[in-house]
Amino acid sequence: MSDANLNRRQFVHGTAAAAAAATAAGRAAQAAAAPEAGDPTKTRSYNENMEYRRLGRTGLWISAVSMGGHWKKIPYGYGTPEFKKNRREVIYAAMDHGINYIDACWDHEVITYGEAVKERREEIYFGYSFGGHESRFPNWGGSLEKMKESLDMGLKAGGLEYVDLWRITMHEQTSRRNTEAEIEIAM
Repeated sequence: MSDANLNRRQFVHGTAAAAAAATAAGRAAQAAAAPEAGDPTKTRSYNENMEYRRLGRTGLWISAVSMGGHWKKIPYGYGTPEFKKNRREVIYAAMDHGINYIDACWDHEVITYGEAVKERREEIYFGYSFGGHESRFPNWGGSLEKMKESLDMGLKAGGLEYVDLWRITMHEQTSRRNTEAEIEIAM
C-alpha cells in the first residue's frame, strides 16, 4: 500500500510502532553508555535515614542534602582556631547524618573545607572550584595549561590530593566574555 492510500488508523498504528522502537533503541543506547549505578548503601557516609540520588552518569550516589556555599553569621573570625573547629564539627555532624557531598567554590572555602575533612576524606565527595582562579577570569582562561595550574594551586592550598568533582565555571555563552575557543578548551 502506498503512503497516498494510508488511512488515519494505519498512520497512528505505524507511527506508534516507530516511536516505541525508537524509544526502546534510545533506552538501550542510554543504558549501554551509563556506568553501572551500583548499590547506594555502599556510598560514602551512608545513613539509612538519608535519601541518595545518582549523580547523572557518574555512578556516584550523592545525598539529597549537601553542604557548601558561603558561611554566614558564624561568630568566629575566619581562620581562627574556633572557626576551624566549628567548620570541622559541622562537617563531621553532617557526615554522621549521611551527608556525603560538599561543594567548595571559593579559595577560602577550599582551604577551610580541605583542612576540615582531612581526617575523614574518604567519607565525603568533594566538589571543587577555585573561585578567583577560574577560567571565567581573563588570567585563568584560554588554555588547558592555565586550567590545570589553577586546579593544582587549589589542591595544594586545600591540602587535597584529589577532588571528586571539578566544577569548571565560565560565563554564559550569551555574555560573550569567553571566546568559542575558551569554551571548547573547558569542555
